Order: sequence, then C-alpha cells, then structure tokens
Amino acid sequence: MTDAAGAALRAATPADAPRIARLLTDEGYPAGGPDIVDRLERFAGDDGSVIVADADGEVAGFVALHLVPRFEHGDHVVRVLALVVDPGARERGVGRRLIDAVEELATSRGAAFLEVTSGHHRPDATRLFESLGYEPNLTSYLRRSEEHTSELQ
Repeated sequence: MTDAAGAALRAATPADAPRIARLLTDEGYPAGGPDIVDRLERFAGDDGSVIVADADGEVAGFVALHLVPRFEHGDHVVRVLALVVDPGARERGVGRRLIDAVEELATSRGAAFLEVTSGHHRPDATRLFESLGYEPNLTSYLRRSEEHTSELQ
C-alpha cells in the first residue's frame, strides 16, 4: 500500500467497485464488482453515502453509511454499515479519518447520534471505535431469514 496516511477522502464511484469488492471479500463478505456497482447505486441518494480513502489512485479503505429516521423521535441517526481498511493500510489513521468524515456528515445533517457496529470477531474494529470514544451500549439480536441463511455473519 502506498501513502495510505495521506489518502484523499472522496465519494466512491463505479470505478472503485472491483477494489471495494476485494476488500469486502477479504473480510469474509464475498462480492464482485457488479454487486458493488449495484450497492453504490442504492447508496447514491440523499440518505446514503460511500466514502473511499484514495491513496494515489488505490482504494485503501471505505465506509458505507445511511441516514436513518428514528420513529421514537423526530430526528435521525447515521448508521455505519461497513468500514473496511486494507490490512496494509491499518494503524495509519485511515479508519479514523473515514469515521471523522462520517461524523462531519452526521453533524451537517443534524443527526442525533452516530451508530457503529462491530462483530465480536473484529477486535481491531472494536479497539478503533472505543479509541474514538464510542461506547458499547446496545445489544443487537440478529436472526437469519430463510433465503439469506449463508449471508449473515
């Protein structure tokens, strides 16, 4: 990985799809370039965004987020749905910068809070979030739907 610490943050484009797909696949979430192009289209509206860290033309990491209205209050929450940093770019501030960008966006949209999740099998992500001041205060319960039994991890 080239100069990941100085990576420029920008909106993801369809040209980034193959690299994003590789990053997801390497983390255990198999995807192909066409899958990612479809997902980028779904996140292209006002309520979604995918931001990449571009290190000299190579995607060093990305974050996907969605602005979600809360029913119990008249506000929104920004939910980080995916954050992946290339293993060769970790511990260089890329994940921190991507989360900083999400926080800026959440503030500009008036979100009540920002929600990140991390599986128990991702201790590096947990350390990152806790180092940024995020506190584990919710318990999530997931149940696989019949048609997606192999996708949920």
